[in-house]
Formats: sequence, structure tokens, C-alpha cells
Amino acid sequence: MPTFHAIEEPTRAHPDVGRLAALLQQIPQLTAADIEQMLPLWRRRVSLRRGDLLMGVGQTEAHLYFVLKGTLRIYRPMPDEDIYTRFAYPNTLATSVPSFLTGQPSEYCLQALQQCELLAIAKTDWLRLIDENANFARFWHLEMERAVLGLIERQIDLLLPEPQQRLERVLKRSPHLFQLIPKKHIAAYLRMTPETLSRLGAKS
Repeated sequence: MPTFHAIEEPTRAHPDVGRLAALLQQIPQLTAADIEQMLPLWRRRVSLRRGDLLMGVGQTEAHLYFVLKGTLRIYRPMPDEDIYTRFAYPNTLATSVPSFLTGQPSEYCLQALQQCELLAIAKTDWLRLIDENANFARFWHLEMERAVLGLIERQIDLLLPEPQQRLERVLKRSPHLFQLIPKKHIAAYLRMTPETLSRLGAKS
């Protein structure tokens, strides 16, 4: 089970919040004032052990997370095999997007693949921020555009019949995954066995 810790003073002086601030400074549409407005809203730090679920099927997503450490898989459990949609890793945002957007119970799980540390902002605080701050609204719009494009790319991956094609697409699009994610989970993401991934990887 995830462990939530309150952050009493979520400012740049806090090492984890400061790390988020440094990353946000690289986003052109956000000003220093925008970032200072947002930082106090990251009021929780979340710790996960390997195998812990951050979000399970039937739960309603109430937070947006920033990954400080570790990796997570986002997947839909199915009777025969889990359907992987994406991974989250340090310096990325993570949430059950459909549940976060609609307020409906999630059909997806977020599970730690190793020990994880995350910052959390409440959905209510995030929605209020993007309602009040036009720059953050633009930032969120761009994030949602990227999510939609990523979903389309993922659908193409799943439809391709040849394992080699699926591997080549992911290698081109997200080569960093192969340094961050255990191979057995990459194999599941690619809809192939670990043995097939090893054989194809030797040819890549």
C-alpha cells in the first residue's frame, strides 16, 4: 500500500519540490511567477514498495503525481494477460488519466516496478490552478495532446502483427525505456515473450 507523507512547506527549499521547480523552469510557457503559484499545492510525498499499487481497478483517481524515483507500469488487467498502456519513470507525470479526467472509477492500475517516491497534487487543486492560470491551462492542453498522440502510437503498436515491427517502433520512439524498465515488462508491453525480445534485441 502507498504511504503518504505531508509536506509542511512545499517550496523550492524542499529538495523534492525544488527538483520539480527546476524541471518546470525548462517549460517555455511557464513563468517564474507561475511556478511559485503552483509549488505550494504539492502537499504530499508518496512512497511505494515494489509491487505496490498506486491505483487499482475500481478506485477513483484524486491526484496527479510527479515521479521522483523508480518506475511504474500503467496497465489494464485482463483474464489472459495484462494490457500495458505506458510506463512512468523519474521526472514524468503519472495518473490514471481516464479516471482523473472523468471522475469515474478507474479501469487501469498503476503499479510500482521498484521502490518509488512521488510528489502528489490533489485533483481539486490542479483543476483550480488551470482554471485560474492561463499558462498552466496551455501546459495541460499540450500534455493532453501528447497523451492522445501517445495513445494513437500505442494502438498502432498493438495492431502490428510482427514482433520485430513493434520492437523497432518502440526503440525509435522511446529508447530510454530499455535502460529504465525490466525486460520482462518491456516484453509484455510489446506483446511478446521475454525470449522473443532477447532474440530480436540481439538483431537490433
